[in-house]
Amino acid sequence: MGQLSARRRVTRYTLGPGVARASLRDDQLTVEEPLEVRVDGRVLTVTMRTPGHDLELALGLLVSEGIVHGPHDVRTARLCATADNTVEVTLADQARPRAVGHGRVLPVTSACGLCGADSIDAVRTRSAHPLPDGGPDLDPAWLLALPDRMRAAQIVFARTGSLHAAALVDVERDELLVVREDVGRHNAVDKVVGWAVQHGRLPLPGTVLVVSGRAGFELVQKASMAGVPAMVAVSAPSSLAADLAVESGLTLVGFARGESMVVYAGDHRVRVADPAPGTRVVPA
Repeated sequence: MGQLSARRRVTRYTLGPGVARASLRDDQLTVEEPLEVRVDGRVLTVTMRTPGHDLELALGLLVSEGIVHGPHDVRTARLCATADNTVEVTLADQARPRAVGHGRVLPVTSACGLCGADSIDAVRTRSAHPLPDGGPDLDPAWLLALPDRMRAAQIVFARTGSLHAAALVDVERDELLVVREDVGRHNAVDKVVGWAVQHGRLPLPGTVLVVSGRAGFELVQKASMAGVPAMVAVSAPSSLAADLAVESGLTLVGFARGESMVVYAGDHRVRVADPAPGTRVVPA
């Protein structure tokens, strides 16, 4: 695994009444480096990421692109022996037709490259893992606790304060399955989806995806493509993300902070499990 953080000498300024104090100190910065993903010998994309779990990132990206549906679609995935920061993926025969048209460098950004209804239609038609109509049942108090549980597992964030994170949580077992950190929100999600591919767990019908930032379209897209039925974010979704969540049947929770949250789609899964004595559940 590559270096996740780097030490840098910095000057810290502290302002007080009539004085500005300057002091030298060592600081930890998150490492950011490019990763090239090659599929069957051709470059699929080059993305900036935090080194580590690079195979997971590549596999998760291929799920998001609709090329890989599960581990049976991957013949090999390995770090390149002759080039740094490069992952080489060889597809199984049945997956190769899906890679047609992807033999080019795809920018990995907050933009999906599509727009409006066309992008929603594309996700719906490409997903190999449609979401179930029911379940799992999600208690609001349990959902609200998930961002803090994820934060407690963010080892590098504790040192640098500059990483996004994503986590998969098993609802029935109440277990944090995997947490991944990265400078890119989409990379962190790709890493947890790639983890699921490596462990033969796709699709993910009994899980919740937790993300540390806003819920943009591309994150809801990745959850939908992986068969994740619910997603919790600490900030707001975009309008297109909410539209996609409704269309795909995903439960989308935003502003999950403290004692409140907002359900933007799929509220049929959110149910108060065991209200405290005297607590009234008031309909909206």
